[in-house]
Amino acid sequence: MTPPSRAELVAYLVRTGIAGHVDTPRQNNLRHYRRLCHKDPYYQFGLTFEHEWQFDEVLALMSKRCGVVADEAHQWGIDTIDPDRTVDALDGTADRLAQAARRRERVMFATGHPKNLAETYRTWKAALEYRGCEVVTAAAGYSYEVATEHPPNRRVLVWKDGVGFVMDGGSPRHSHHPFAMRAALQAMADDGRQWPQLVIADHGFAGAAGEAGVPTIGFADCNDPALFLAEYEGKLLTTVPLDDGYAPPEYRPLAAYVLERAGLA
Repeated sequence: MTPPSRAELVAYLVRTGIAGHVDTPRQNNLRHYRRLCHKDPYYQFGLTFEHEWQFDEVLALMSKRCGVVADEAHQWGIDTIDPDRTVDALDGTADRLAQAARRRERVMFATGHPKNLAETYRTWKAALEYRGCEVVTAAAGYSYEVATEHPPNRRVLVWKDGVGFVMDGGSPRHSHHPFAMRAALQAMADDGRQWPQLVIADHGFAGAAGEAGVPTIGFADCNDPALFLAEYEGKLLTTVPLDDGYAPPEYRPLAAYVLERAGLA
């Protein structure tokens, strides 16, 4: 497809709801911010924080970095992602992908949203592989139990076309957990393999990589504050704000824009 210009991409993000007025409800955002402040592991994505974040601080940072409504009195209804912040972060992503291509770096891709974001990651993966980057995987088959579900279920780490995600039986699963990324990095260390020089991921995959000190670009919805806080504290390179629940074709203009800016189209 023909890559959009910046102005065209901003308009597209708003038109689709990937940014602008988003489907992620305000009450859900605020609930997740509070749970992060209460140190609920499911919302920390495997990250630890130097600062003892309070609710009002999280809201203020999410307003600045993501574009949600800053007014704490806005408790219900529509919330927002600033499309210019989204495109600014995509520009940073493109610049870092261009650097990875020049250096022929080792790169890892993984997602807690396999039904939504995996296609975008594979598009960028193919472009980097074509230019000599090594796309790394590890710990395929690693599994862990999700004890909070009834009955408890197991998640298994799989890699499909170079992108990691977890499955439950035969189904790809949405996941916040950091365990699979931790296992992948540990397996690489145990095998004497060098870690990736860049990780492109979201949710706990991004959080665990950033926590381990791996250069990481994360993608996050406005109800997922952990990666934005981690970027602020220096544990992530960039966090891209966007509604992460759309069908794969909806992200194709975004993916094409990044490749064009990176010189990888």
